[in-house]
Amino acid sequence: MLAREFREGIRRRIWSLMESENIALFPRPVYGRIPNFVGAEEATYKFVHGELFKKARVVKVNPDAPQRAVREAVLRAGKVLIMPTPRISKGFLILDPRKIPGYLHREASTIAGALRYGTLIDPDDILEIDIIVAGSVAVSIYGERLGKGEGYSELEYAILSEYGKVSEETPIVTTVHDVQVLDLHIPLEPWDITVDYIHTPSKSIKCIGRRQRPSGILWHYLEREKIESIPLLKKLWTTRYSDHL
Repeated sequence: MLAREFREGIRRRIWSLMESENIALFPRPVYGRIPNFVGAEEATYKFVHGELFKKARVVKVNPDAPQRAVREAVLRAGKVLIMPTPRISKGFLILDPRKIPGYLHREASTIAGALRYGTLIDPDDILEIDIIVAGSVAVSIYGERLGKGEGYSELEYAILSEYGKVSEETPIVTTVHDVQVLDLHIPLEPWDITVDYIHTPSKSIKCIGRRQRPSGILWHYLEREKIESIPLLKKLWTTRYSDHL
């Protein structure tokens, strides 16, 4: 309980700091969100000009506002973009830049645009993912990451792991403002995923901590209501793992 209170305290502190220092961008207020921030494009620039990005063919990016520029950069670079629908409610979208005119790449990088120009894809049909980009509320130099507390990034990873599309070797990147980077250890939950690289408006950081990648879905931590609310989870539960609980 103390660890969870500590984690929530970090979230509240970062949200408050970003609001009070006017670092936050639309949508505001940022409380309860993956916060959009001043300098998101600069952080994106540092990521997409690295060797990791240049070598990638398929990039999975979260649907939140601060990573919109990352999604656009993926399309403009001619790479396949995999994007979860919000709350994984409809599963995953694939956006193939060969099928989307260049003048629409910015629009396609928004949630509404991705739903318009992307195609829902069964995880079985997703190519192996080369990089995961995750949004964060806070992240430590050791790679420990906090989202907004609902666990969707972790579930996305777990689902894709079940389908063999990501592995513990898949690099995970986050783009954040400098104030979101902490020089302290954030206690991890068993289902958490750590990041390997952090890009901010001013610098790029290779994380120095141990990597944590849960293998598949940790069903015993999931409430039945959560399973029922996400069709892909319910499908996996029904077809593969209904005898686990």
